[in-house]
Amino acid sequence: MHKPDIPQSRLERLCREKGMRMTGQRRIIARILSQANDHPDVEEVHRRAASQDKNISLSTVYRTVRLFEEAGILERHEFGDGRARYEQVANEHHDHLIDMRTGRVIEFQNEEVERLQEAIARELGYKLIDHRLELYGVPLKEEDE
Repeated sequence: MHKPDIPQSRLERLCREKGMRMTGQRRIIARILSQANDHPDVEEVHRRAASQDKNISLSTVYRTVRLFEEAGILERHEFGDGRARYEQVANEHHDHLIDMRTGRVIEFQNEEVERLQEAIARELGYKLIDHRLELYGVPLKEEDE
């Protein structure tokens, strides 16, 4: 019986380009990470993967995430909550604002911030080649309770 072709996720494509062997479980993990908008930790990736294949173990997810990270296709973040969280390496640079009450991660781009970082590096005698900006905050306005 022929399975319908499922389009490859961006992470799957990058894995193939890097010559990685793609097992069915790695494909599931790659798709979950490609579709994630919330910077999941390994336990959350495992929960989502196990809902598609109950045989995927937590150790398989850990190994696969580490493999993707070492290959440079997955980025690890530590947002101050004691958990390593992941996102696929972005095509365009962005920064993060972390809501300290909910743990929500908001991605943003701001040209003024980018120019300021370049200027600071220059003033200190450096050419900026990379950076990571993480802002931590709480909402200014509380929702009605």
